[in-house]
Amino acid sequence: MAVTQKLVLGTWKIRYKFHSIAVLLLVALVIVVVRLKGDSEGFLEQQKRPDDSIPHCNFFSGKWVYDNISYPLYKENQCSFMELDFACQKFGRKDLNYQKWRWQPHDCELPRFNSTALLENLRGKKLVFVGDSLNRNQWTSMLCLIESSIPSSSPSSSKSLIWKGNSILFKATDYNATIQFYWSPFLVESNCDEIKDHRGRVRIIRPNAIEKHARQWTDADILVFDSFVWWEEPKLTILWGSFESSDAIYKEVGRSYRHFEMALNTWSDWLEININRSRTKLFFMSLSPHHRLGEDWGRDKGRNCYSETQPVLKERYQGSTTDSIMMQIVESTIHKLETRGVKVKFLNITQLTDYRKDAHPSVYKKFWMNLTEEQLAKPESYSDCVHWCLPGVPDVWNVILFSYIMHS
Repeated sequence: MAVTQKLVLGTWKIRYKFHSIAVLLLVALVIVVVRLKGDSEGFLEQQKRPDDSIPHCNFFSGKWVYDNISYPLYKENQCSFMELDFACQKFGRKDLNYQKWRWQPHDCELPRFNSTALLENLRGKKLVFVGDSLNRNQWTSMLCLIESSIPSSSPSSSKSLIWKGNSILFKATDYNATIQFYWSPFLVESNCDEIKDHRGRVRIIRPNAIEKHARQWTDADILVFDSFVWWEEPKLTILWGSFESSDAIYKEVGRSYRHFEMALNTWSDWLEININRSRTKLFFMSLSPHHRLGEDWGRDKGRNCYSETQPVLKERYQGSTTDSIMMQIVESTIHKLETRGVKVKFLNITQLTDYRKDAHPSVYKKFWMNLTEEQLAKPESYSDCVHWCLPGVPDVWNVILFSYIMHS
């Protein structure tokens, strides 16, 4: 009997210990689940907050770091969409270090570009870049960046481009996504609106007319604008009336901030009336500095970006070609729009771009007009110090754009 009682007591103690351990494990599991759920909800909430997921990170303040491990993000000769204006390696550039600089913000990490995630975000949508050849530079970069996620084996896949009016379209059929470039260098109407034929003419602008262009953007889900470099001409002609009108008034002006502001007001008025505020995300790229004046970084007068192989490494460097007044006009226009309920994100890539005197095509590109013997004898005279080699600086613009698209 005593033995039986000891066995029962021992069994009860074992069961008690087992149940105690089980209860403790269950409690621990509940705590872990609750914490994980909280973390997950916090992460998801962070993903959902428009712009609040990146408010404490200033992507635009930082420095360029040489990184030949993770950069370039793609190879020039492997991009099916590469344009001859930006294919510097193809046209003889031997020094390829310009491809291997990574932008490092001071206080955070710039997210790695994820082409699959972007295309999933764009599923069933249209992303449109509207502006001049610098915006086309960025659009080309975007196509090169996403190409790795376009299935080459799928029968429905195509890497061809569709030319339609002022537009060049790429359709990622597997995602039902469209990534489009729309040529409109002044945003408003001008005599330079033909995408294939806009060189070598007096530039005539209708600052109050935008409908011809803007009606092509109404179905866009994401719009990325830029318009600076064409406004920097020393002389422009302003047209009051239509091109077809016999009593229209033409007035030649110098470089005019007033007419730039008028054109932006026309643009903002159209957005306020026509844009779907709950659907369409709006971005405006800031001025992309050129590097035509070598004196800015200590070179002799007459020098420019030709033969430059290193960025400017001095922090807060600002070249003389950065027009702060134009930037202020754009920011003021965007601020007024926001007070009227239309939000446009201004992506201020000017400072980070200004460091990169080394990354222009200079002479390493396709020139569409025959060069004279005098020009060939002096490469600086025909160097392109406005646009950007690819892979290169516009890839970083797109990584920043990607971050905002994914978090808004």
